[in-house]
Amino acid sequence: MKVILASSSPRRQTLVSQMVKEFEVIVPTKEEDMTQKMSMSKLCESLSLQKAQEVFDKTSGDRLVIGSDCMVTLKGKRLGKPHSPSEAEKMLKLLSSHWHKVYTGLCVIVQKNGQIKKYVTHDVSKVKFAKLSQKDIDWYLSFDEYKDKAGSYAVQGISNVFIKKVCGNLSTIIGLPTHKLYEILKTENII
Repeated sequence: MKVILASSSPRRQTLVSQMVKEFEVIVPTKEEDMTQKMSMSKLCESLSLQKAQEVFDKTSGDRLVIGSDCMVTLKGKRLGKPHSPSEAEKMLKLLSSHWHKVYTGLCVIVQKNGQIKKYVTHDVSKVKFAKLSQKDIDWYLSFDEYKDKAGSYAVQGISNVFIKKVCGNLSTIIGLPTHKLYEILKTENII
């Protein structure tokens, strides 16, 4: 069966490649609707479903399509992808010395022998940042790692020097709850 990842994220591609030897990448093109009024867990599930559904609808035959979306939240406020260094700086100042949550949605749509199944779920992990000085923030921003990262950081990247503690699954924080995806892939006999 063909496996398709509906994501442009190199991090998600790496995580999927650790479980599936051959898969295709098709990048969803629709703009994410962040205005939906729902809980963070439901919103990340909904956005994951939108991504997977768009790619599923563009393809045919027996296939398994994976969609995922990641959100960083601090005290209920969503920290998306920064649009500028100053926006990233503000986010990093908010995260400094605090615990925050990372919600990652997962949607897998499978078509096999004309039957379609959808799996929609999410996972939540918590991250505690160290106290960041202005010098720390300036140093980090000089690497441009913050670009295209929810919350302006990548746990697997340079910013890991700021992380004091993690509670939960590391792959959830990276952007794909692999423990949940693995169980779905086993259920569908991909693994």
